[in-house]
Amino acid sequence: MSKNKTTVIILLIIALLIIIVPVITMKGAEFGGSDDAGSVMVEEVSGSVYEPWFTPVLETFLGGEMPGELESLMFCVQTGIGVGIMAFIMGRFVERKKWLDKENTL
Repeated sequence: MSKNKTTVIILLIIALLIIIVPVITMKGAEFGGSDDAGSVMVEEVSGSVYEPWFTPVLETFLGGEMPGELESLMFCVQTGIGVGIMAFIMGRFVERKKWLDKENTL
């Protein structure tokens, strides 16, 4: 097995452990998002109830809160788009370096 395959397998195992270990060791724990933690911290610091400045556009359009599945889907799509853009830019840098190296050798 090549060195790259070994590295990828080790990194995948580490990623799975990062996901699985907290779920197993912290049974019954609630894993809230940063929005929840942020609003709680604002309430602790200011001493008053936190009230958001605006309502999300999709929640206004739908007339209520989005279902959790749809919210997760939207988050995943945004993540995929961001990763795609970053991978494209990094690929362009690699290709540019190859082209420059090829021009310098001529």
